[in-house]
This record gives sequence, C-alpha cells and structure tokens, in this order.
Amino acid sequence: MSGSREKEKAGNYRQLSSASGVSVITLNVLSFPYTRKDSPFVSVNRRESSKVNQEFCLEKDIRSEANSGEIVGRSSALRQVLRLVEMVAASDATVLLLGETGTGKELIARAIHERSRRQKEAFLTLNCAAIPSSLFESELFGHERGAFTGAYMQKVGRLELADRGTMFLDEVGDMPLEVQPKLLRTLQERAYERVGSARTKKVDVRMVAATNRDLEEMMEERQFRSDLYYRLNVFPIRVPPLRERREDISLLAQHFTQKYARMMGKRIDGMPAATMQKLERWCWPGNVRELENLVERSVILTNGNTLAVSFPEKGNGAIDAAEVVGNFEEQERIVSILKETKGLVSGPNGAASRLGVKRSTLLDRMKKLGIDAREVKSNLMYSEVSAN
Repeated sequence: MSGSREKEKAGNYRQLSSASGVSVITLNVLSFPYTRKDSPFVSVNRRESSKVNQEFCLEKDIRSEANSGEIVGRSSALRQVLRLVEMVAASDATVLLLGETGTGKELIARAIHERSRRQKEAFLTLNCAAIPSSLFESELFGHERGAFTGAYMQKVGRLELADRGTMFLDEVGDMPLEVQPKLLRTLQERAYERVGSARTKKVDVRMVAATNRDLEEMMEERQFRSDLYYRLNVFPIRVPPLRERREDISLLAQHFTQKYARMMGKRIDGMPAATMQKLERWCWPGNVRELENLVERSVILTNGNTLAVSFPEKGNGAIDAAEVVGNFEEQERIVSILKETKGLVSGPNGAASRLGVKRSTLLDRMKKLGIDAREVKSNLMYSEVSAN
C-alpha cells in the first residue's frame, strides 16, 4: 500500500514506521540534486549505521572511529545548504560554517569531507572552546619532548594527524588570540612547527571552520584577527536555524523517535497530530539538538506505543519528571479506553462514563494531553483494515 493511501486511511495520526516516507540522508555518499519522486528525501547511502575511520592521537595510538552523522530534511533552506556542499566539496577551498548552536554544523563539515577527494583520509575535529589557552598550540601543532614543563614525551598535533585529510575547527571564534597568527601562517604556507622545534613541517590539510559567534563584530573589538577571518572566509555557508526549517520538524521528530526507540528496544508506532503541530510551532532556541534531546527524553518516559511529548513550561527549560510520567500514564489509559469505545466519548458506553468523569472534564484532559478521539478511531479502523 502506498504512502498516500496509508495517510488517507490513518487520518491525522502520524505513523512512525518506515512506511511514513521518512528518509535519512547519511553522509558517506552524498548524491545531489534530489531526483526521486517517491520520497520527500533522498536516501544516499545503503546503510544508516555506517562508520568512518579516522585517526586520533591518544598517547601512542593514532586511531579512532566515529559514527557518520545524519542529515534529515527536505526544506528549501536545507536543500540550498546541501547544494553549496556539493559545489565546494570537490575543491580544497577553506569553508566557514556560520550558524546558531545546535544547527548541525559538524554534520555539514562531515558532508563536505565525505564528498571530497579526501573522503578516505582522516576527519579530525578540534573544539577550540574546549581546550585551555596554555595547551592549545601544543594540541594543534604538537610538541617535542622537553618543550615545556610536563612535556615528558613527543606529541603529534592534530594538524599532523589530519595530513591529507580534513581538519574541522569547531567554535573557531574561541581560538586564543595568540595562536591565530600561527594558524594563519599554516593556512597560507601549508607549514608549521611543533612547539619546541625549529624544524618546519609541511602539511596538506583541508580546513573547515565553524562558529556561532559574530566574527565581524569580534574583529571590530579586536578579539579576532581580520587577516585570519578573511583567510577562513573563502567559502562561507550559513546553516539555517530550525525555525527557518519548520517543514523539517515533523521529519526530524519521527527520525529521532525511531532512532531512540530502536536503541532502547521499544516500539513506538505513532504520535498525535496535535503534538506534532505543537512541535512545529515551538520556537526551538536550541535548534535540532534541543529537538533531539526532547524526543529522546520522551522516548525514555513512554511506556506504550504512542509517543507523547511534554513540553517544558519553566523558564529554565526544566521538567517535572513525576508530572511527565503521570501525564503519559494518564494518556495511555484514556487512549486505551477510547479504543475500547471506538472513539466514543459521551453516552452510557462512552469513555467518560467508563472513567467515571464528566464529559467536559475528559475533553479538557484530552485537549491538554494532545488526544483526539477522531484520530484514535481512524487509527483503529486503519489497523483493522490492515489486519484484513
């Protein structure tokens, strides 16, 4: 049965099965432009859980493994970003990714790497905000034994490990000011020295940088070097916030629900349309990361087959876990009774009578919990037709 016929029979009830039309763009092999007509996405990889080998320095070991990321979406804003990825990936141009926190800048960086001629080489990430200023130069360029107090052995820097591959400088706006001229030289001359060494080493690495800060404003305040900015800003790509990709929210929610339900060994078949509509209207200051966290939390707290999302109402985004669990249990109880009554709310055989509450009280609770009796009824009918 086609996706359109399923949707017609299921009414407004959102199915989260693979038949829902959700496709996942994984980053091992990108394929553009979008040409398939039977899906809102293009699935461009044979496996959803593929892995990318990458080198990393941990004492004497220089190896690591990272899961490839996933980009989900069909919005025009996201498609434009992916077109730019396709254009720039084939070159060795330095890319600067600009966007708010949680928008998926590292996934875009990985997409560039996986589409480039360097895709079989290392992809290394250096979070500039996570490394103390005193250790930053050593982490990036490496150091010789005895270069400073505590340097008991030689260390290979991230640049050297990324040779012939891609170096992703995350949160580049937080890079210490004193290190910026040295990075600039590396970008210009493809050369560097380890800390404590006079020997110049050559490096062939593709640079992708990302930031959620306003680098131009930082330049005016002398917090970021203008010459480094212009060297990094060869090919800028703005990654849009989730509020500019609202048509992707339902697809992302379905994808994350399937992902975490599978990880936790749960079966979650659907989500009320009212809940999905609220997700699409939410402001999402934390963007895709916030949505993913909310869905993961909801999957953890869900005991039945229907996902119910409890939105934080406190200013700090915190939730009352006991209240959430109580709401989920109440929702499951009401939905179960509605299935028995085939969506009937009032009357002697209705759900309100069976629950021992007034019709108006039950309708208020159903509205708060995102339950629509018509959805329950149509989904029940859809299940019966499918069974036959």
